[in-house]
Amino acid sequence: MFGIGVPELILILIVGLVVFGPGKLPEIARSLGKGMREFKKATSAFSQAINAPLETPVQQQATQQQQQTQQPVQQQAAAQPAENTASQAAATPDITPESAPAPKPAYEAPTQESVRQQIAEQAKKDA
Repeated sequence: MFGIGVPELILILIVGLVVFGPGKLPEIARSLGKGMREFKKATSAFSQAINAPLETPVQQQATQQQQQTQQPVQQQAAAQPAENTASQAAATPDITPESAPAPKPAYEAPTQESVRQQIAEQAKKDA
């Protein structure tokens, strides 16, 4: 580890014993161990987050739309008495992901024409 051999490690421990004393040395070693453990946990969580497959923007938008459409229906059902919910459910059409409108793509690559239009608009603003 870091090219430290046994003689160097013994020298470091002796200097630590002289500087901090026999009472503080175990506490320092314990806190150093906890710090290294937390660092390893953080690095493993970070690497798992990086290596995890990401949802595509279209999937994220579809999930958000489903949640948004379900929340108002759930809030209305909770606010109304039990007798009215059966008649309300028959009148309300079910919203499914298949019947929902297709989500707009999150990002569209610029075309040459759109870039030309933006440049022309900038030139008009600057002039």
